Amino acid sequence: MTLERFMELPERTGGEKELRLKSILSKLGIECARVIEEKVDLQFDALENLYENLSSRELFIKLVMANALISYQLSGRGEDWWWEFSHYFSSNPPGSNLTEAYSRFLPRSRTNRRLVAPKVSRLGRFEPFLDSLSLHELRGYYFGGMGRLRDEISRILNSKRNAKTIVFAVKMFGYAGRIAFGKFVPYPMGIEIPEDSRISSYTKRFTDETPARFWSRIGRETGIPPLHIDSILWPLLGDDERVMKRLRLHCPEYELALELFSF
Repeated sequence: MTLERFMELPERTGGEKELRLKSILSKLGIECARVIEEKVDLQFDALENLYENLSSRELFIKLVMANALISYQLSGRGEDWWWEFSHYFSSNPPGSNLTEAYSRFLPRSRTNRRLVAPKVSRLGRFEPFLDSLSLHELRGYYFGGMGRLRDEISRILNSKRNAKTIVFAVKMFGYAGRIAFGKFVPYPMGIEIPEDSRISSYTKRFTDETPARFWSRIGRETGIPPLHIDSILWPLLGDDERVMKRLRLHCPEYELALELFSF
């Protein structure tokens, strides 16, 4: 069945929508989320490219975390921003000062050229924490400490624990850790979904609750952590033919995933 056909399905009531949403997500499960993350999401692809071009796992993970924290108010699509980041630092590996590297990169960026000064300042506040971490400590955060990492980032930047860039940094840290350490670790249930424009708009189809509250509840009821729900929804909501092609190629539950568009 095509995407256009799903868009023609009869309108459901609010309660029916939520029940069907939970049914679809429960059937897709974490394993489908993992397939979409690793085979469909263009951001994961960009990170794999960067990893192949850097000689240090520690630098790779730290660079991904830093980049996630300034991934807001973009001047282009998120997928294109992460590929620009990947290409740039693959050809221009940063030295010991990430803040200085970004002060050169951002003014020339095509997809993240807004609010350069506040973003560089934010990295300046966060970089001492990154500098303090060894690869062993990064491994510890990945294998069982992602919630603690969220809390540390929140404290250092004086931001709410469920702020979009804080939880997004944990998500991208999870991607980087999976690539660098070669093992899949599910995200903790207690970390909220990043509330960007795609997710916020989609959430309004079901509820007036905040996205963080709604998807945390849906996560508990389906057994899928909110960051993995984000992985299922966010790439598909981008309306990118590259993503849809990869979804058809790699996801056996392709048609079921497409039904998420019917609400």
